[in-house]
Amino acid sequence: MKKVTFFFLMLMAVLFIFVSLDLAPTDDVNSPAATHVSPRYIEEAHEETGAANMVTAVLADYRGYDTLGETTVIFTAGIACLLILDVRQKQKW
Repeated sequence: MKKVTFFFLMLMAVLFIFVSLDLAPTDDVNSPAATHVSPRYIEEAHEETGAANMVTAVLADYRGYDTLGETTVIFTAGIACLLILDVRQKQKW
């Protein structure tokens, strides 16, 4: 069983490395994110959202649904952990 697990992990590692070679470079100043998205957020975030700072504007206004989804996943995982721990404590007594 350990050999199968090790083989599977190595296969996944090779797959992740292979896929990562196709990612866009992060230091490309001509990428669409660097030429279109970032300047718009920097120049117009305060006027469009009225937020106190850019981080709040991006997380709460521009990416609100995405942030809500991430928060829901974390909340659900926390509730699941609490329920699992509670069940185990009840079984010990």
